Amino acid sequence: GSPITAEERRLRDKKHLNDITAARLPPLHHSPAKLLSIEESIAIQIQQKEVYEEMQAKLAAQKLAERLNIKMLRFEPEGEASMQYREVRDED
Repeated sequence: GSPITAEERRLRDKKHLNDITAARLPPLHHSPAKLLSIEESIAIQIQQKEVYEEMQAKLAAQKLAERLNIKMLRFEPEGEASMQYREVRDED
């Protein structure tokens, strides 16, 4: 027979696999794994640890605020709300 190209062989193997099983490989959503140097790996791990600790601190602060029933309001020292107490005058 005539030699078949790699593309034809791939299509033939795929067709054969389709005849054997209904299982399909999931689509590749992420790029394949790549090798990193030790320095890159350490830098990524340190960055991920910092982000994780920051998220943990925010979550802990939120839980503490909920437990202590603290309400966070906007503070506007130059705004209208800060002048309201000065407008009240004694009628005496």
